[in-house]
Amino acid sequence: MSIKNKSKTTRDLYFTKDHEMVRRAVRDFISKEINPYVEDWEADGFVPLKPLFQKMGKLGFLGIRYDPAYGGQGLDYWYDLVFLEELGHIPALGLPVAITVQTHMATPAIAEFGSEYLKQNYLKAAISGDMVGAIAVTEPNAGSDVAALQTTALKNGNNYVINGSKLYITNGTQADFFTLLARTSDAPGYSAFSLFVVPADLPGITVGRKLDKMCARISDTAELFFDNVKVPAENLIGNENEGFFYQMKQFQHERFSLLPFACKACDVIIKLTVDYIKDRIVFGSPLIKKQVLRHKLADYHTEIEALRQLIYHIVRMKQDGMDATLEISMGKLKAGKLLSRIADGCLQMFGGIGLMNEMVISRYYRDARGLSIGGGADEVMREVIARSKGY
Repeated sequence: MSIKNKSKTTRDLYFTKDHEMVRRAVRDFISKEINPYVEDWEADGFVPLKPLFQKMGKLGFLGIRYDPAYGGQGLDYWYDLVFLEELGHIPALGLPVAITVQTHMATPAIAEFGSEYLKQNYLKAAISGDMVGAIAVTEPNAGSDVAALQTTALKNGNNYVINGSKLYITNGTQADFFTLLARTSDAPGYSAFSLFVVPADLPGITVGRKLDKMCARISDTAELFFDNVKVPAENLIGNENEGFFYQMKQFQHERFSLLPFACKACDVIIKLTVDYIKDRIVFGSPLIKKQVLRHKLADYHTEIEALRQLIYHIVRMKQDGMDATLEISMGKLKAGKLLSRIADGCLQMFGGIGLMNEMVISRYYRDARGLSIGGGADEVMREVIARSKGY
């Protein structure tokens, strides 16, 4: 093997110089415009999303794959992956979630199925950061079981009248619009739901309390109430009663978006931990010299690389237009479990000081727990995997 080949890195197999330019731009933005403020935002339980998103919008970060006609960059899934990986350098995982709500949860259905009116008035504003979006699907009695939704949207002339409530809505207290799934028919089965863009300032909408969460405290999460809210019929996404299927496709964008930054966060947690145990002297030597810890870290690195390669495989599938639902479900299941296990194991290496809320490792420990629930619980991912195998 030549010296030149030895100098290559794994990233050279997947990313060009142009990809790396985007990576550096995103990382530079995070280091200057996000991470210096994370501690204050975490303490407040609130990030001022509108000014942050406007800055991101000016740099093209909020519409990497979207059509340039609406302010997007029109780039491929590898550029999208670079962006998502770099979000893993934010040391508070609730903020990457808030950002991906804007880029991968509230807007994909508008971009793929929405009318020109919706694209011009909502997608374009979301890409520029001038509007904050939220995805409003979960309800008090319907989370992963989307078919159990009870919120209704009944046609009345040129409007749909929405009644019901939504729960655990990320960005809910700051959103300018909600991409909302509601029941538009009493018919059994899945062809009874429609997807809407609902402006947050319509009469009859009440944003309830900001929910007090164990994890992702940096990100605001709200409960929403809809009391005879009149939404113009032109705000319907696609066709009536096909919203369930649009949302199922949107879920794949949502679930995939969580994987790259979760995988990168695993790397960051390990580096944070290694830096600590190199200097922590116990029984006369640094903790890093303990074989049991070194072997545990080796296991972590092995599993992280396996997850990373699954993520890259998914990107290749997406690039070729293949259905990656199975692989995304596997990745979501693996990422949630691995992130939690690494955060837990690394906190243990910190010992007592790791239990202090002022320590970043304790925040990772709390934040990691949410990934196995939000965006589709582990049990739902297992069911998707089992069904795809014919069980």
